[in-house]
Amino acid sequence: MADYVHIAHGFDPVFDERSRVLVLGSFPSVLSRENRFYYGNPQNRFWRVMAAALGEDVPALEDIGGKRVLLLRHGVALWDVIESCDIRGSSDASIRNVVPADVARITGAAPVRAVLCNGGTAGRLYRRWLEPVVGLPAETLPSTSPANASWSLPRLTERWREALLDALGE
Repeated sequence: MADYVHIAHGFDPVFDERSRVLVLGSFPSVLSRENRFYYGNPQNRFWRVMAAALGEDVPALEDIGGKRVLLLRHGVALWDVIESCDIRGSSDASIRNVVPADVARITGAAPVRAVLCNGGTAGRLYRRWLEPVVGLPAETLPSTSPANASWSLPRLTERWREALLDALGE
């Protein structure tokens, strides 16, 4: 098993002054850190789920600009709960020595009215570290990770669509 390594997040959040919903993951995977953008593992269903839930085409894996446009066009901000931590590989279960993200960077610049967490780890970490700062409760959604095999892509998409449209007021 890999040793613990202290790692900083490594890339900026996605948001603009029109972002109304903040989607938070826990911490970037090894592949995401290598690709320097969110959900860089092609097996992670995040981009397929978001595109389908928002009625858009799925951006290519390497199309970071297209992914940003997809989110921002719909008022969605994206970041992670953790700014840095000790972690083994990509294992959320191994996370320790958390330094939470400065979400005021987003909430101070955009009218965020809802927070959606991608999976239980992000939800737990948000409640512990960030909810007292943000002042908004989060809805924890099923993880888009390939490790969450109990949720099929259509079921996952429908659950995320419901939460996103409700949060966006559509």
